[in-house]
Amino acid sequence: MTPTLELACELIQRPSVTPHDQGCQELLAARLEALGFRIESLRFGEVDNLWARHGSDAPLFVFAGHTDVVPPGPLEEWSSNPFQPDIRDGHLYGRGAADMKGSIAAMVTACERFLTAHDGHSGSIAFLITSDEEGSAVDGTVKVIEQLAGRGEHIDWCLVGEPSSHQQVGDTIKVGRRGSLNGMLRVHGQQGHVAYPHLADNPIHRAAPALAELVATEWDQGNEYFPPTTFQISNIRAGTGTSNVIPGELEVEFNLRFSTESSADSLQSRISTILSAHDLDCELDWNLSGQPFLTKPGELMTSVSTAIREITGLETQLSTSGGTSDGRFIAPTGSQVVELGPPNTTIHQVNENVSVDNLQKLTLIYEKVLEIMLT
Repeated sequence: MTPTLELACELIQRPSVTPHDQGCQELLAARLEALGFRIESLRFGEVDNLWARHGSDAPLFVFAGHTDVVPPGPLEEWSSNPFQPDIRDGHLYGRGAADMKGSIAAMVTACERFLTAHDGHSGSIAFLITSDEEGSAVDGTVKVIEQLAGRGEHIDWCLVGEPSSHQQVGDTIKVGRRGSLNGMLRVHGQQGHVAYPHLADNPIHRAAPALAELVATEWDQGNEYFPPTTFQISNIRAGTGTSNVIPGELEVEFNLRFSTESSADSLQSRISTILSAHDLDCELDWNLSGQPFLTKPGELMTSVSTAIREITGLETQLSTSGGTSDGRFIAPTGSQVVELGPPNTTIHQVNENVSVDNLQKLTLIYEKVLEIMLT
């Protein structure tokens, strides 16, 4: 068993369902402290965060990731206990194997290999690990970044271990992410009996044309880096549970994943205009969970692409697809941010797994990136 596989198994054994860390960061801190990293445990609310730094000079290269995982779902549907790592047919099974305890294990063992050979490296290496990425993300990376900014520590390059690949490790890297804007629409009507609709006002009927227009709207056409902005209704709630009552209120939750061609303000304004045109008695609350970000070609992107080519022979593809990541909190500081991790084909699913071979290749890629950037 390779050091990366062994450490990944140790992490998976800790049931760190968000926002709980369950001792994962303590395990990582012990490994990193043995390499000469200075360890800081930063707890905000219920969230554990780890900042560990090796060296004090610039430039600062950071590995970023999260120890929290999503709930396993129905245990009876797993072929093995999600928190008891199982290796079979060349794959490691367990919750977090791909998202992203495998990546964290590869980061640590890559550092162990690199520092054994290059203890006098230039610049500094750091780890920023949170237990609040899969949850609300309010007491995790964003708080650590605020803490670092307050004392003048600036991250030059950040490699996030999110599962970015499709079929083989390194075939795709994320160089940006779309923004995420959530809306909660409440449409008010008048409850009544379905046999006397003239005495009621059905908010579902009222809202249907407006929702149809929102779904059909083209928000932008995207650009060379981002696909077009998308609008998706995620939840609709109304009614009393009986078939003979017209509801008095409708709740609609929706999300926009938006490119740099749109802004949160412009999207809110357009949606408010559409709703107003349909003369709805409604309330609309907004929650912006992330702005879009993009890392343009530079030292980090070049080094990651070169390392992938040398280790795997692949020419990596650049992507901004997928959900949000904690890179959205790091990029606004001026850092170059790239996401590289294992294939994402089983993340958040029952029987989440990662190829053992991909884990080892990921370790070697991370090590090669450090060699290119810091020697």
